[in-house]
Amino acid sequence: MNQNTLKKQLRDRYRRERVQKFIPTNFNVILKAPEIVSATTICSYFSYAQEPSTDEINKAFLADGKRLLLPRVNGLVIEWVQWDGNPTNLKTTKNLTEPTGPAVTDTSDVGAVITPALRIDQEGYRMGQGGGFYDRALPTLPGWKIGLVHAGELTSETLPRESHDIALDAAATPSLIVRFKR
Repeated sequence: MNQNTLKKQLRDRYRRERVQKFIPTNFNVILKAPEIVSATTICSYFSYAQEPSTDEINKAFLADGKRLLLPRVNGLVIEWVQWDGNPTNLKTTKNLTEPTGPAVTDTSDVGAVITPALRIDQEGYRMGQGGGFYDRALPTLPGWKIGLVHAGELTSETLPRESHDIALDAAATPSLIVRFKR
């Protein structure tokens, strides 16, 4: 079985499992991580459906005076847009809620990057939804990279990976942060 077929089968399975086991919760556990506390600019995302919720942490970042950058899909890439918390500066297309306004051209001050994932393995490699947007974005962003997954979505199995995949620095469930050794 080729890599793409395997990844597709795993994504399908992980999505089914997520729907079956989904319990709404928050990821406030990351708010006390030193890398988050010290970051003045954070890249995050808007969660949807059964994804780990970013609603509370995004609000907390803004309340703490952090510069919050959120993704907007532009062709095959993510561009980052600063969001001030105003819901009128958002646009929802299908499942994706994206910020409106000009794209940020300088992300050199990003201290932390919050990423979505379906699964994360013991070496920090993530399996996302399959669009490759974060695979292309992560190498261009500085800062501590942490993926959010529900309890039970950290796996001891090695996930399939390709040469362009980037390992995360950490993963968070609603109750813990796991840091990966580099």
